[in-house]
Amino acid sequence: MQDQVKTDAKSNLTINWNTTIFLAIFHVGAVAAFFVFSWKWLVISLLLNWVGGSLGIGIGFHRLMTHKGFQTPKPVEYFLTFCGLLALQGGAINWVVTHRIHHAFTERAGDPHSPRDGGWWAHLGWMLRGTSQQHPDNVMRRYAPDLMKDPVQLWMNRLYFVPLILCGIALLAIGGWQGLLWGVFFRVTFGLHATWLVNSATHLWGSRRFETTDDSTNSWWVALLTFGEGWHNNHHAFPRAARHGLKWYEIDINWYGITFLRWLGLAKAINLVSKEQIESSGDYALRRAA
Repeated sequence: MQDQVKTDAKSNLTINWNTTIFLAIFHVGAVAAFFVFSWKWLVISLLLNWVGGSLGIGIGFHRLMTHKGFQTPKPVEYFLTFCGLLALQGGAINWVVTHRIHHAFTERAGDPHSPRDGGWWAHLGWMLRGTSQQHPDNVMRRYAPDLMKDPVQLWMNRLYFVPLILCGIALLAIGGWQGLLWGVFFRVTFGLHATWLVNSATHLWGSRRFETTDDSTNSWWVALLTFGEGWHNNHHAFPRAARHGLKWYEIDINWYGITFLRWLGLAKAINLVSKEQIESSGDYALRRAA
């Protein structure tokens, strides 16, 4: 069974035309937004990016559903899933499957977006000519059996594009083309590139605190763009930890969001990294400097 999913990420070199056309349109729309620039709509775009990128992708898709870093009631999980769909990074199940495969085969054959296959491939090429988060049913059931058994998640996964369409209609009605270009096209394109930087930049440049078996690094600027996902070496060292910024100066907005959910009584069974675990893993950067 494992051999069926452990394939070379670059073995399929056919262009994914649907994805390519969609990305081209959104990039044109993102550039067009600057011809109708507005500080108000830039701020609204950034706020919506927090909803989709932090609440949805970082907290929901990644730390909750992919790694089970904490538990939350089902209505909260579905709300976070809805937020993630506004980022238009595919359905939650497809996203989770792709990321679990990445952790299973990091930097090896089967990793959907390893920079060892090229920086461009890790950032965008895998979307244009690789898996593009599309997987056969047997792979979906192998890597996300928990979500595949949830009828609500299956329904939302099939209709992942609907929330953004509804959001676009609302923004067009409220702010015209200016609202649509900034609130949808620019925001989605910016959010996609920010997420892809975790796949590319944080496996190419940055610092390494822990000596993991992969090339993951910590990048403060990627962390700022992704609400804390840039502390990637910390994450690969402790994948199930809900907190990625392990030092006080490692800004982790997604962790602050989980902390707020805990304060509301909506997050429990939170997986954290203890001081003993950190000490036993050692600080790779300090040892290299010694």
